[in-house]
Amino acid sequence: MAGASVYRLGNVLPCYLLVRHNLTLPDDESVKETEDFASGYMQPENSDTQKAQYAPGGPRGKSLAAMIDHTLLKPEATYAQIAQLCQEARDYGFAAVCVNPIHVRRCAELLQNSAVRVCTVIGFPLGATPPEVKAYETQQAINDGATEIDMVINIGALKSKDNDAVARDVTAVVQTAHAAGALVKVIIEASLLTDEEKTVACQLCRDAGADFVKTSTGFGPGGATVHDVALMRRVVGPTMGIKAAGGIRTLQDADNLIAAGATRLGASASVKIMAEARAT
Repeated sequence: MAGASVYRLGNVLPCYLLVRHNLTLPDDESVKETEDFASGYMQPENSDTQKAQYAPGGPRGKSLAAMIDHTLLKPEATYAQIAQLCQEARDYGFAAVCVNPIHVRRCAELLQNSAVRVCTVIGFPLGATPPEVKAYETQQAINDGATEIDMVINIGALKSKDNDAVARDVTAVVQTAHAAGALVKVIIEASLLTDEEKTVACQLCRDAGADFVKTSTGFGPGGATVHDVALMRRVVGPTMGIKAAGGIRTLQDADNLIAAGATRLGASASVKIMAEARAT
């Protein structure tokens, strides 16, 4: 795979993918080239050395794990399942656990003295609550121990071209979160949008000071796609975070989305993906 290329991400370069596939960095890439590469590159050869490197504690395994938000957002999630999620996040070194707000305090307690962050969702999954309510939810989540906030954009306002309302919505959460040192990822629910609307959404999120744009809730009609991630990367530039979420079930899915420009992945199949990485 020597000589293959991947989208330049500036300060958020996906080192995991570069190491895994011996990639080189071009000076410039178009979205089309990025999509073609992401959909067609080869898997590395199997070897005992690669298996060791992809183990949870191996260098490549650590790099991939550190890009994953280990996610459990099902409404029926039990306390035992939340505890298991947190233990798996510790064991594998995932970037964060992503849970509903009711579980934030429990996760914060379970993850004390670990590097795993607690992420929660705001205005989820529809985005159809006023900005004041989203700001209140955000503050409550932070009080309970959340350090990352995944909010859902006001989709109806976006599709109505009421960009001022969308900007107010995102800004309310960003200001509340940033005042407490928390990161904000804005879910645009890309499967409900045209490419033009995705572009506008990303621009508004970037201008409002969000840290990431995110593809999907996982509860909409579609999940993360290479096309959407590449488009989002082109719009927001090389340094803003992009979180791909929804339907990421395999190592190939993860690799394709990272190649397209994702710097964080939201997945409930995180352990399965890591097992595939170890076996590759």
